[in-house]
Amino acid sequence: MRSRASRKGIAGTAMSTPHFLLLFTAMLVAAAGNTALQSVMPAIGREIGIADLWVAVAYTWSAVLWVALAPYWARKSDHHGRKRLILVGLGGFIVSMTFCGFVLAAGLKGLVSGAATFGLFAFFRAIYGSLGCATPSATQAYLASRTRRLARVNALSALASSFGLGTIIGPAIAPMFVLPFIGLPGPLFGFALIGIVVFLAITLWLPDDTKGRQVGRGAAMSYPSIASPVTGASVIAATAPRSAKLKWHDPRIRSWILAGVTAGHAQAAILTCIGFFVIDRLHIEPAGSEQPIAMVMIAGAAAGLAAQWGLIPRLGLKPRALILWGALIAAIGNLATMLAANLYGLVIGFALTSLGFGFTRPGYTAGASLAVPLNEQGGVAGVITAANGIAFVAAPALGMLLYGLDDRLPFAVAAALCLALVVFGRRRLD
Repeated sequence: MRSRASRKGIAGTAMSTPHFLLLFTAMLVAAAGNTALQSVMPAIGREIGIADLWVAVAYTWSAVLWVALAPYWARKSDHHGRKRLILVGLGGFIVSMTFCGFVLAAGLKGLVSGAATFGLFAFFRAIYGSLGCATPSATQAYLASRTRRLARVNALSALASSFGLGTIIGPAIAPMFVLPFIGLPGPLFGFALIGIVVFLAITLWLPDDTKGRQVGRGAAMSYPSIASPVTGASVIAATAPRSAKLKWHDPRIRSWILAGVTAGHAQAAILTCIGFFVIDRLHIEPAGSEQPIAMVMIAGAAAGLAAQWGLIPRLGLKPRALILWGALIAAIGNLATMLAANLYGLVIGFALTSLGFGFTRPGYTAGASLAVPLNEQGGVAGVITAANGIAFVAAPALGMLLYGLDDRLPFAVAAALCLALVVFGRRRLD
């Protein structure tokens, strides 16, 4: 017989450890699958022969839909059964990854034209962008409904960390799925299968919550990517009292939000370009490039998480200092990446860049949060989440347009934006 502590599992919750791990895995799979796809898309686009810009547009279309619809699902997470919405999001992920895999495989074999391949890819990615964003808010709401108020922040923070972990795991294991009989689309099928296993596990073993539901709500989370690590905004939104909607141009938070949007655009643009840049800078064939691309992406994700999970708690820097130092480090990292001549240089440069952005995001999140009273924390968290996502609307396409002119240009512009942020921060942030 299990002990009482074992039955409870998570301190301060009425949820066992296995049930928490089901929620954690549902979030992790979405983030890992998304970043795994990021690591192979440049190679797939080059193999099919489609222009780099359209690869970026087709891929980031799902991010636009995520940004637009995540708040909708967050509002619905407390009304339609949280388990049901978790399964809706996972189902969207599975269907999207499966059909995208088939479409890309057909394009690589020449059965479908390049334009048709990426048109269909964008259509099936829309399923993930539209439905996949239901999972984060529903898992948060499910956990919150079974957590005492005093333990809720820690429990939700632990759950949200799955996104950050997924950004490392996805690129790390993606090359393992690039098998001879499947090729580059292999990671899509691999993560679809993993998604099916998680879907069945949740269906069978996660208790239903449609009867006697307790109060507990979730919040929209940023699109899962190494460019949008967890900042805590979704946890604040899920735990703070409901408040009137806050505008981004509110004088109290405007400068912090502008700083966050600037850093977000710089990071989202170079993230879209980095896979293509690895191929071109190392002069390698697209087939086989997934491993060096994955190495660079893993280094970036690990550096960003090291900043947030390790360095920031120990350094004790205030929000303004986080933005100033983070922007300066990111500027240096962008320049180092731009000038890199080998894989070692790319890994170091991109890791340094991501380390800097790992400082700026918590910096502007904390700065905006501290600028308003407790009863407006939910409102400011919503603005922060929207600001995190807005960078994915235009920055990827702009980054690829610059890349088409000169492969060093996106990194030079990103470095310039970061240096401008240092100047802006010294003058406008306090």
